[in-house]
Amino acid sequence: MTTNTPIHEAVREHYAERIKSSASCCGPSDCCSTESSLYPVDLLATVPSDVSNTSYGCGDPITLASLQPGETVLDLGSGAGLDCLLAAQKVGPEGSVIGVDMTPEMIERAQANAKRVNASNVEFRQGYLENLPVENNSIDVVISNCVINLAPDKSKVFSEIERVLKPGAKLAVSDIVTDGPLPAEIKKSLSAWAGCIAGALDVNEYKSMMETAGLTDIEIKPVYFDKAMIDDVIGDLKNTLELKQYSQDELYKTVFSAKISARKN
Repeated sequence: MTTNTPIHEAVREHYAERIKSSASCCGPSDCCSTESSLYPVDLLATVPSDVSNTSYGCGDPITLASLQPGETVLDLGSGAGLDCLLAAQKVGPEGSVIGVDMTPEMIERAQANAKRVNASNVEFRQGYLENLPVENNSIDVVISNCVINLAPDKSKVFSEIERVLKPGAKLAVSDIVTDGPLPAEIKKSLSAWAGCIAGALDVNEYKSMMETAGLTDIEIKPVYFDKAMIDDVIGDLKNTLELKQYSQDELYKTVFSAKISARKN
């Protein structure tokens, strides 16, 4: 069983407040960009604008996953349900989509959004990524959008992904990783954890954890942020002594989003 940690609680409170205030994950702006720049315009046009505007991601796992009719999809950290609703259209009525999120307010909003668009092939379950409420070998595609970085025990998350995927099935996620270490002041900040930065792993460590869990054919392709997004997340931490000694340009180059894909043997 997964034990609730201070990081879990900080992240849960952060996103509960965001959904109550209809804000996105890192502040006034979206977590990494506007939703219109993350997804193809024609894909977003299939859902109401207020649903597509409730974006908490850093990429487009739907396009990366190349979903097919009839597939069973699992979305890790499904939030308000945007990616689940987009996936549901791709897999069609013969397919199904499961969204897992630990925040009750997110589950409630996601269920309301699914009902609103008559997405009968979608369901949402409350739970931790480190202990997924999903059966073994039952999933064709795991997707996730800027959420694995929020989990305190990422090695357990990857083990759970391997457990629930069918043999030969795939993972397609967008997530935040780093190229080198982050300053200690950021790593120990709970607000920076909730803002998608402090929990980001070095890209090589991320890949190593995936391999240890049994995932193969791993591909990680970087997508760099603009500086404003990182400034928004680290906020007042920029003025600490440790960050003053750390080149801001170096920090901007260190943190990036990535398109990440893999398979289970």
